[in-house]
Amino acid sequence: MKCMDINVRLSDLREVMRREHLAAFVFPSTDPHNGEYVPDHWKGREFISGFNGSAGTAVVTLHSAALWTDSRYFLAAEEQLKGTEYQLMKLKVEGTPTIAQWLAEELKDEQSHEVGIDGMVNSANAVKELAADLRRAGGITVRTNFDPLALIWHNRPAIPLNPVEIHPLEYAGEPAREKLARIRQALREKHADGLLVTALDDIAWALNLRGSDVHCNPVFVSYLLISTQKAVLYINKVKLTAEVEAYLKAEGVEVDDYDRVAQGLKDYFEYNILLDPDEVNHTLYKAVTREIIDAESPIKRMKTVKNAAEIVGFRQAMLKDGIALVKFLKWLKPAVEAGGQTEITIDEKLTSLRAEQPNFRGISFDTIAGYQAHGAIVHYEATPETDIPLKPEGLLLLDSGAQYLDGTTDITRTIALGPVTDEQKKIYTLVLKGHIQVELCKFPSGSSGTQIDILARKDMWREGLNYLHGTGHGVGSYLNVHEGPHQLRMEWKPAPFVENMTVTDEPGIYLAGKFGCRTENTLLIVPYMETEFGKFLQFESLTLCPIDKAPIAVEMLTGEEIEWLNGYHQRVFDALAPHLAPDEVDWLREATAPVGS
Repeated sequence: MKCMDINVRLSDLREVMRREHLAAFVFPSTDPHNGEYVPDHWKGREFISGFNGSAGTAVVTLHSAALWTDSRYFLAAEEQLKGTEYQLMKLKVEGTPTIAQWLAEELKDEQSHEVGIDGMVNSANAVKELAADLRRAGGITVRTNFDPLALIWHNRPAIPLNPVEIHPLEYAGEPAREKLARIRQALREKHADGLLVTALDDIAWALNLRGSDVHCNPVFVSYLLISTQKAVLYINKVKLTAEVEAYLKAEGVEVDDYDRVAQGLKDYFEYNILLDPDEVNHTLYKAVTREIIDAESPIKRMKTVKNAAEIVGFRQAMLKDGIALVKFLKWLKPAVEAGGQTEITIDEKLTSLRAEQPNFRGISFDTIAGYQAHGAIVHYEATPETDIPLKPEGLLLLDSGAQYLDGTTDITRTIALGPVTDEQKKIYTLVLKGHIQVELCKFPSGSSGTQIDILARKDMWREGLNYLHGTGHGVGSYLNVHEGPHQLRMEWKPAPFVENMTVTDEPGIYLAGKFGCRTENTLLIVPYMETEFGKFLQFESLTLCPIDKAPIAVEMLTGEEIEWLNGYHQRVFDALAPHLAPDEVDWLREATAPVGS
């Protein structure tokens, strides 16, 4: 995006701000459904700043502008903000002010002390916390009923109108009416009469429906209001076929217009309603006239525990993904040696091989194909401007995934395209050790991912190395590739790990300007043993793909780590070989041959 475009947009915004007597405006990354990935219609932060990462907040005053983002995007944001007046604010880096601190300093000499923030695209808690911080920082007030983008964003993309489809019961594993009954039971246990569901993946899961309104995420724009006696789906009805309408009616779900959800909340007749203030947007939260129970939606944790059909689906999806990945990896190095391959062309090749697999529905996120220095940019995405040719040397970091009708995949491999340095071998092996230590972990049921995260980092920390992103996240069942609330990460996340959850294991190390390494499998939490101290769990790798042995400094691995790697590779070979051509089996046999003595 041209810097000139951003400067013009800032000028237009400030003209509107002066007219509205606003001293600043805050643009989050979210939409009315608090999504991580949002339809183009709500990409206001990207429109006003030019930064296109999935996480960040832009703040504009009448005379200055700043953008806050996390370590995944530091390098990308620096590049995308060049030539604009935006100052990059690096979250979790010492000395970085909070939004409230920065605004207090920027607005101290301004006549107006009112900050605008669109209540429709900010959660109730986000608005509440920012308002409190601003009040403490200098008596700054917040206005939530104004969206300047409605005035300055010309040719703004429309809210998607893509059709909704039924997710077959053979993959969903439980009828929607039974899920609704379980949700109502969970609400009764919280003494709640109803629930407003705003998270799009929660709605898709609860109703066994899927859509295509969000890039890479099979969800559809809507709200779901559940009460003791009925459930109402608020959606643009043009998205519903006669088949879907009949299906919803049979499952006990009424339909109303998407824009009528606020009215539906005003007309809500029960005594109280459960709202997740971290999820429900501020405007709808304030539209409720009944007693509000502030609590996490019960759907979140229901969705993370996979049923038998979903687990079968994951295994089928991972098998198909592994077949495609072996075909790709066999092709990769000879293609690079022949010349003409770039970060974009190998992404296209991998996607085409996945597309040959049954029930392929698309990629689960934009592929990260980072060669050498680009591998150090945690969420790098090659563009025609940044795309570089691959050479038969050094490291390629390849993080990719697919959506299949029966499951969602997410995998990262770091691949030696030729000779690598001793430094690259050391870093690669430290990352691999962290990955294996998590895979080896046995833990009591109900443990938090924060308690396990240390295993991925302990060998890195001894070398003074670290990474600032999480170690793992849940994965949806033909749903969003990022699913919570459980996570593996340094920061305290109390969500318990229980049997039949999925979670990724993806430690990494990134040396800016040089290279990056990350190794990722998607895991299933399964039983380990039961003793007088309770039920213990362990991880099982669902991902089926060789881990490149070429960059491993084998002498750095313990005997237990070597045993795990060889065992994993034997399982990969046994699972994939029956589905491959003879020359592919030969390649896989070598790729999975044991290491060590």
